[in-house]
Amino acid sequence: MKIALIGATGFVGKAILNELLERNYEVNAIARDTSKISTENGKLQKTQVDVFDEGKLSETIKGSDAIISAYNPGWSNPDIHEEYLKGALAIEKAAEESGVKKLIVIGGAGTLKLDGNYIVDGPDFPKEIYPGASAVRNYFVENLSKNETLNWEFFSPALEMNMYSSDKEKTGKYRLGTESPVFDSEGRSRHSVQDLAVAVVDELENKKFNRQIFTAAY
Repeated sequence: MKIALIGATGFVGKAILNELLERNYEVNAIARDTSKISTENGKLQKTQVDVFDEGKLSETIKGSDAIISAYNPGWSNPDIHEEYLKGALAIEKAAEESGVKKLIVIGGAGTLKLDGNYIVDGPDFPKEIYPGASAVRNYFVENLSKNETLNWEFFSPALEMNMYSSDKEKTGKYRLGTESPVFDSEGRSRHSVQDLAVAVVDELENKKFNRQIFTAAY
C-alpha cells in the first residue's frame, strides 16, 4: 500500500512515519518544509506542499491507497484556530478531488467526551491550547463528521499523550475506545506517541472505525 502522510514533520507525524516505514509501507511524506525529514528509506518519497494549495495537494496524493493527516499549524501559532480550520478543510477537499477514499485524521483529546460533553469545553481545559483544540473539535463536528463521500476516520489521542517524551520505548500495547477516553487502573488516560502510531497504523489495516471517532490508551 502507498500512504500519503500529511504533516510528516510534526511530533505525531514523525512517529507515524517511522511506524509505516517499519511495516514496509510506501510513504509519500508531505510537509511544508521536507528538509526537516531526516529519515532516508527506499520506500520513502518526500514532497514539499503547502496544504493551503488545494490543487497541488490533490495532485500529490492522487494514486495513494490512503491518506493520514497529522496536520497541525503549531500550538504556538497565534492564528492556529483559523489556520487549522482552513488547512483541515483544504485537506478534506483535496482528498475528495484526488479520488482517494480513505482519510484518517489525527485530532486532539479535546474532541473526546466526558459525561456527554466535549473535554475541550470543560472548566479545567488548558486555556493556552484552547484555540487549537476548539478548532479541531469544530472541524470534526461541523465538517468531517458530515462527510458522506470519504471513508474517513478521526483519531483522538489519550489525554496525557503529549506528556510522554518522544524517546519513550514503544510497547505495542493499547486499548481502544470510541468517543470517550480510555482510562487505566489509576484513572489516567495516557499513551506514548510511538504507541499512538501503532494504534493508528493497526487501524489502517483493520478498518474497524469507518466514519467514526476512536481513541487508544494503555
